[in-house]
Amino acid sequence: MNIIASLGPVFALLMLGYLLKRSGFPGDSFWPPAERFIYFICFPALLLTRLSQAQLDGAVALDLFWAVLILLAIATPILLVIQSLIRFGGAQFTSIYQGSVRFNTYIAFAVAAGVWPVQGVVYAAIIAALLIPPLNALCVLMFAIYGDKRPSPGRVLLNVLQNPLIVACLAGLALNFSGIGVPLMVYDVLDLLSRIALPLGLLAVGAALDLRALRSTGLPLITTLVFRIILMPAIALLSAALLHLAPEVAQILLVFGAVPAASAAYILARQLGGDAPLMAAILSGQTLVAMVVLPLVLTYGAQFYPTLLSWFNG
Repeated sequence: MNIIASLGPVFALLMLGYLLKRSGFPGDSFWPPAERFIYFICFPALLLTRLSQAQLDGAVALDLFWAVLILLAIATPILLVIQSLIRFGGAQFTSIYQGSVRFNTYIAFAVAAGVWPVQGVVYAAIIAALLIPPLNALCVLMFAIYGDKRPSPGRVLLNVLQNPLIVACLAGLALNFSGIGVPLMVYDVLDLLSRIALPLGLLAVGAALDLRALRSTGLPLITTLVFRIILMPAIALLSAALLHLAPEVAQILLVFGAVPAASAAYILARQLGGDAPLMAAILSGQTLVAMVVLPLVLTYGAQFYPTLLSWFNG
């Protein structure tokens, strides 16, 4: 499927969400509960239904586990080196780190479903399940080192265990591997809820765009844009090539490396003493830039991957 054509509906919904929010329809009070409904109900339903019914390849899942670890093991030291050279403020760096490594789940899943409709969501769910725990732990660790507040290890663990996406992924995998599956009537209800997740999630992401937050952000914003647009996709492809992942699987990993950061990063910045205004600017800036750059990154990344793979195979 043509990548640019598949991304068109994704960005159309983002812009529609932005325009709806700015027009005042259906009202500012609509979006916060809508986001909670998506996060706690609809998206977990999507993950549970897809993973519980998927034909899973254990070898691919294991390779993705190592690919995720390699991705984070390369990205984090690079960001720490950047911090040692430029010396951003501590609160600033926590937002830069989050903006560089976190991913927007709604956009990632929508893009994965668009570029590879059959297995895209399944592999996206596996990658998300593998990425979310270490990502949350690393982000909170950065707050412990650089932020104004010092979260306890217990809070880090609780943050991971209470994540509804992790719970849904684990439940879906358990139902799949056990052979129990989801009862038909329950599955039908969850399937209907899951169909709401991506379109409503994209509308909510668009509604959260704040162009005013882009003022006076300067070098920190530019740093995260460059890292997210160039370095993270490159590291994702490198991780995939090191493990000889199939091109279609590598493409989904590339999606997670290239999409904008998650809105949850703003909440974490507010809770743990990070630079919340900068985080808001990073989220808005990355989302706007992604509308132009993401199709190019995915297209040329997919074209270059076989060459990169041949280097490692050779």
